[in-house]
Amino acid sequence: MEKKKVAFICVHNSCRSQIAEALGKYLARDVFESYSAGTETKPQINQDAVRLMKEIYGIDMEQNGQHSKLISEIPEVDIAISMGCNVGCPFIGRVFDDNWGLEDPTGKPDEEFKVIIKEIEKRVLELKKRIVTNS
Repeated sequence: MEKKKVAFICVHNSCRSQIAEALGKYLARDVFESYSAGTETKPQINQDAVRLMKEIYGIDMEQNGQHSKLISEIPEVDIAISMGCNVGCPFIGRVFDDNWGLEDPTGKPDEEFKVIIKEIEKRVLELKKRIVTNS
């Protein structure tokens, strides 16, 4: 069975979508390939996200080659997930398969950041289970 390609999409591809890509690779690489992208980019990934992902999971997103990228820079995907349109909903040329509706934790205390990270972890694992069940 060929693995599904999943894209996690935010406007700037610097925080939530990057976390989801990292957790997808860490928790579900046996079931799907994870990508993240945005309609705009930032010069670097959110440094609080980088720090907390290292602290919680031992994942170094920057060392693993993750960087802010546009939708045109990733392969065509089977599943596209919006991380939340509270910042502005990006247009990617197709309908999103799901909108996780997550608040952007940028600039918030670590405790709030960790709540979002744990919610992304939960949803990545649910997505993994759904893909396995439907295969």
